Amino acid sequence: MKLIPIYAWNKGIHIFESKQEKFIKKPWAQGIILMACVIVAMLLANLPFTRDGYKEVLETTISIKIGSLEFPGDLSVEKFINDILMVVFFFTVGLEIKREMAHGELCSRQKAIMPVIAAFGGVLVPALIYTVVNKGTISAGGWGIPTATDIAFAVGILSILGNKVPISLKVFLTALAIADDLLAILVVALFYGGSINLVLLGIAVALIILVLILNKLGEKRVIFYIIPGAAIWVLFYYSGIHATMSGVVMAFLVPMTPRYTREYYYHKRDRYRHLLDEYDSIEEGSGFPNGPQRHVLRQLSKTSRNCIGMSYRLENALGVWVNFIIMPIFALANAGVTIPSTEYFNVFNFDPALGSVSMGIFLGLLLGKPIGITLASWIAVKAKIGTMPAQSGWKMLFAVACLGGIGFTMSIFVDTLSFGDHPQVAQQLRDMGKVAVLMGSLCAGILGSVLVNIFADKKNEQTRNA
Repeated sequence: MKLIPIYAWNKGIHIFESKQEKFIKKPWAQGIILMACVIVAMLLANLPFTRDGYKEVLETTISIKIGSLEFPGDLSVEKFINDILMVVFFFTVGLEIKREMAHGELCSRQKAIMPVIAAFGGVLVPALIYTVVNKGTISAGGWGIPTATDIAFAVGILSILGNKVPISLKVFLTALAIADDLLAILVVALFYGGSINLVLLGIAVALIILVLILNKLGEKRVIFYIIPGAAIWVLFYYSGIHATMSGVVMAFLVPMTPRYTREYYYHKRDRYRHLLDEYDSIEEGSGFPNGPQRHVLRQLSKTSRNCIGMSYRLENALGVWVNFIIMPIFALANAGVTIPSTEYFNVFNFDPALGSVSMGIFLGLLLGKPIGITLASWIAVKAKIGTMPAQSGWKMLFAVACLGGIGFTMSIFVDTLSFGDHPQVAQQLRDMGKVAVLMGSLCAGILGSVLVNIFADKKNEQTRNA
């Protein structure tokens, strides 16, 4: 997968990495930290001596005052996390999707068709199950909650399972999760925004077109994308389109091509090498590098940096921040659900008026995801528009598809946007939804892991007997 080339390149210097750097590079590291944050958030929200303080911190208002102007005025700590920090998360997700579409697992029809079709199935069937359970009730609007797959947890579990899962299925699930992220983004943009202010949206579109023109003209300086990106976020925030969508839009506008060509780099590198030798005799006794040589090295570093596309640089720079700071903060702020009674854990409770957001989410993640992914894949193979991942069978594909039911990040995010039409019960439904997401994701992860082990052991036994 995408980590393998990086690991291979770093193999020779792996011994020089610190324990923290080695931990961060583990595919399961983010999942462990997120799970720890979920547990901490649940404790903070339910322990008598922390419950009130936890809510007060999240409800604390943040504002920026410039003279008599106050912006944005109604921004709480929780909204700051969900509307600003999550913009960075969606921006990074957009960069990853863009990279995969350009050079990765979604870069060609042959590579993309199977996981994309499977992702559609993995969105439609959970949404259908949720809708059937909650049709005609107040909870009906939450159909988008069980449609997402959390790539960090899913890939983390696959890494723990090791060689029991064929490499082709690991690539399949990763590509599926990326396509799933794109579909989840479209769901949020189309169905979970507010009322639209067409004037502000029109200005945002005009600004997006301007940035696109700059991109086409070959502009590669970061400043020409950061400032418009901030303006687009503000316009989205006040236009009714969820502000996080501005991150996705800007990710697709950021240029991937580098500022300098390979030939230009080699020319400058040779020039700088010559200057380093020439400046050896200056400031004798000061050691290497002396003053002029430090300037040359800084210029060489700047040139090297600009030989990597802005999109790749930003994805690499933001990755650690998103995975190990922003996402844990999101989990701490959103997974803390106050549990007033044990009925929150009974996902099969149903009320004729409220419906059952818990049942819809739980069944959508645990059953809808693997059924939808497997059924869509089967249709694609039978219709000869997709091919089965190499060295895998339908049983193992179904087991891996169960891991697609680990919703977590995107599911909780969609949950925070749901039920706004019913403010009197919205928070209760959202809290029950979050508990159902956690329970459904946990059960999906356990079921997928158990099935992978069972099918892998049977396959090994058949191989030995043969």
